[in-house]
Amino acid sequence: MTASATEVKNRFGEFLERAQREPVTVEKSGRAVAVILAQGEYERLQALEDHYWGERAREAAKTGYVGHDEALALLTRRLEEAGE
Repeated sequence: MTASATEVKNRFGEFLERAQREPVTVEKSGRAVAVILAQGEYERLQALEDHYWGERAREAAKTGYVGHDEALALLTRRLEEAGE
């Protein structure tokens, strides 16, 4: 469902109810600028994102990665070598 920002402002309660069933895209000047969605759906999306980044971190730990200090030292050396 899509609605203009003005419609949402004028009928906010209705759109909050609608968002419990489906996301509501809010448009301003014909451009999508926001989405209203149910709290449960937001929490589900957050959990998916947390899972994704957790998996990426586990994969990085398996394959090896440099920490903050090592990365800073490497970048500093490279800048010095480049005469920066």
